[in-house]
Amino acid sequence: MSGPVKLAVIGGGAMGSALLRGMVSKQMITPAEVGVSDPDQQKRDALAYELGIQPLVDNRAAATAEMLLLAVKPQIFPQIIEQLQGHLHPHCLVISIMAGISVAALEQAFPHQPVVRTMPNTPALVGAGITALSAGQLTTPEQVEQVRRLFESVGTVVTVPEAWLDAVTAVSGSGPGYLAVITEAMIDGGVYAGLPRPIATQLVVQTLLGTATLLDQQQLHPAQLKDQVTSPAGTTIAGISTLERGGIRGLIMDAIAAARDQARQLGQRPQP
Repeated sequence: MSGPVKLAVIGGGAMGSALLRGMVSKQMITPAEVGVSDPDQQKRDALAYELGIQPLVDNRAAATAEMLLLAVKPQIFPQIIEQLQGHLHPHCLVISIMAGISVAALEQAFPHQPVVRTMPNTPALVGAGITALSAGQLTTPEQVEQVRRLFESVGTVVTVPEAWLDAVTAVSGSGPGYLAVITEAMIDGGVYAGLPRPIATQLVVQTLLGTATLLDQQQLHPAQLKDQVTSPAGTTIAGISTLERGGIRGLIMDAIAAARDQARQLGQRPQP
């Protein structure tokens, strides 16, 4: 299978493949006009076969695409620049999901190209992600809308000032990791309290899902929900008291600040 590629994705890992699956399943793109490049040939070819898209032999083969999605770790960005700088289609729209890599860095690497910086998160794997995006100076409103539609295939999309994107990375980009740790701790707590692990797991996961749905659908402030489930001298307030004595709020706020600072550090690493 061969032909012109309109969208080329560099990086067939968890996020790159999730985005491709969402875009193909929602018919946002024509599979035959999509290409994927990945250093793992087996992964690349398997993904191409699964979705009916084109396997690209290397990153340079992505340069002729009308849209280029950089779905790689920020540490790989210098290699991408070396391979593609000066070779892109004149009107290629460059879309990045790399943490910490600023719009200015993208525009410096690919002068005269429209760019969009985005930050999706891993729930995109099941179509329940949220993506924040910010566009460069040369990017038209029509191109921003095009990117928005692509990412809406895997969840919700918000447009934010670029100055917020490192904080977005720390909150929603890294957030699933924090929640996984909290989830595991609650499951372990259930086991410690006497529950079989499978039952504890089911209870905790559904409680998280239900709580998020309740906050979203009823537009409740978290404090309102907390007040609804606490009663005088009750079990919930006893548990919350223990969490507060342990400084849970400050720890979570510090974790988000640390992740934001790390995103900034990633963006400050020298580029070739």
